[in-house]
Amino acid sequence: MGVDNNEMYQDLSKAETSSSNLKDQWGLVLKKLNSEYGNEVFNSWIKNITIRNLDEDVLNFTVPTRFIRDWITSHYLDKIIYFLNQENSQIKRVKISIDNSLSANMLNIDKQSNQLTKNNFYKNSSAYTDEWPLDERFKFDKFVVGPSNELAFASAKRFCLSEVNEFNPLYIYGGVGLGKTHLLHSIGWKLKEIDGNKSILYLSAERFMFQFIKSLRQKDTMSFKQKFRSADVLILDDVQFMMGKVSTQEEFFHTFNSLLDMNKKVIISGDRSPNDLGSFSERMKSRLSGGLVVDIMPAEYELRFSIIKNKYSDLRERNRNTYELDNAVLSFLAKTVSSNVRELEGALNKVYTFSNILGKKIDIELTKSVLKDLLKSNNRRITIDEIQNKVANYYNIKIEDLISSRRIRTFARPRQVAMYLSKKLTTRSLPEIGRKFGGRDHTTVIHAVKKIEELKNGNSKFDEDINLITQMITSV
Repeated sequence: MGVDNNEMYQDLSKAETSSSNLKDQWGLVLKKLNSEYGNEVFNSWIKNITIRNLDEDVLNFTVPTRFIRDWITSHYLDKIIYFLNQENSQIKRVKISIDNSLSANMLNIDKQSNQLTKNNFYKNSSAYTDEWPLDERFKFDKFVVGPSNELAFASAKRFCLSEVNEFNPLYIYGGVGLGKTHLLHSIGWKLKEIDGNKSILYLSAERFMFQFIKSLRQKDTMSFKQKFRSADVLILDDVQFMMGKVSTQEEFFHTFNSLLDMNKKVIISGDRSPNDLGSFSERMKSRLSGGLVVDIMPAEYELRFSIIKNKYSDLRERNRNTYELDNAVLSFLAKTVSSNVRELEGALNKVYTFSNILGKKIDIELTKSVLKDLLKSNNRRITIDEIQNKVANYYNIKIEDLISSRRIRTFARPRQVAMYLSKKLTTRSLPEIGRKFGGRDHTTVIHAVKKIEELKNGNSKFDEDINLITQMITSV
């Protein structure tokens, strides 16, 4: 059976007309979206959409990055479909795919604009430059390496020197005062040395949250996003502070994805591994684990002694007219203060200061007298983690629930008990305690302490419970 050539030409003509009509319809939709959201939103997000084709009732789009796709889907997709239906009732659904080849083109087009954003960012935002500069004391050549931290040190140096990001992000975790912050600053300094034109943004997770909340209050989240996404390197300290902060985690997740999509370097530190970040979403834990995860263990004696000798040399160099501390005193400090390097440095500073105040050389006996409170607490140091475990076991709940944001009484009362005992049995500050309980504010800890004290005074059974838990913790 033959084919009617006239009919074939007619079908082709219809296809061409359909394609032409689709582009015209999309042009009208773009005008409506520009009018609806304004030039800033339109140029930042919607302009990145490229129309492909209509497959039955599904309109196919492409965008340069996953972050742009996710943002458009969560913020503008409903309105896009609504306007499309007004122009073409056949369109029922929209499919957005990622075309990586568009990324380089987009970056070239926006290069001048991005540079302007960076310049304005560093010019106008003291919160990121003046308040959180890289510390001159914390460079690679000042970091004392030993078995407990050599992997983290080597990984940090390799991360700086790698042209192609072999592992991104780099996640460094470990306890308080073990050198995580020193390594983060060292990475920043090294990257700055390699390329002085790179914009390197260092801040704490707490500061990130503060800036995010500030942008929400001022209704200026777009500027916030542009500032963070314009950085070439993002260095974030103490990510565990975001535990329990759902909206901050969500914003950081999108910032994180955007930077990785553009092959920007991301370095993060925490006091625990990504999988132990209790209230973090599974996708966030997975993303943090997607590069290289390295830990820093507590320093062994030899490393502590090397560190304290280096710190002492720095003190001597800065202050010439001083009395010398001999190696026996330094060795005593390194053996006695084993919890973390920060506390060891504090002990050295105290002994060193007393030496100069008294105007004489300090021996071990005088050192013991000067540090009697510290040495007493080191004999039996109770940790917040230990308290959380004991309280969770006593009330038969999970640690994850104890530090979660859930407010039901089954979890809220044990949480307050654990905060109360953390305040009574440890030397940790209120903000430190709050951070260990899902990144809560210090005022929450104060409220918990007051509440438990009230309950103890008014309820003898509850008072007995608290005393029993205290005995369980202190008798170990």
